[in-house]
Amino acid sequence: MTKRAGFRLEPVLRVRRAAEQAAERAAADAAAAAREAERRAEEQAAALATRVPPHSAPAHVFLAAMVASAAAAADVTAARATAQASAEQAGLLRARWTAAAQQTKALEKLRERHLLAQHHAELSAEERAVDDLVTARHAGADHADREHEEREEEPWRD
Repeated sequence: MTKRAGFRLEPVLRVRRAAEQAAERAAADAAAAAREAERRAEEQAAALATRVPPHSAPAHVFLAAMVASAAAAADVTAARATAQASAEQAGLLRARWTAAAQQTKALEKLRERHLLAQHHAELSAEERAVDDLVTARHAGADHADREHEEREEEPWRD
């Protein structure tokens, strides 16, 4: 049997698979961070909604409560902006993961084609070997038949 030629791009395929796995982990981490940021933003918004200004309090207490509520509202706005930025970052990392997966898939298809071509080459070589055997046997049988015919045609001599 002939020696099989290896897939020359196998090292590149291994690198692409590793890059895809790294991109997958980064996308998963970013998605988790985005969910956490969204949870914190909603938590802060819920806490802000439960704030009730004091009804009968001195002016300075009322003013302090209003300043604290305004600061909490700013915190909610910042938390929502952070959650939005985290979601966008997760989307970008998911797109990078998709691109890495497509590159890996393309190389895997090339590898499959290479293996299929090798298999076809092996089958063709095997068919040629069988054909050669049959041809050699047939040629040998023809040669033996001709020798036998030549012997029969010779007249008998004393």
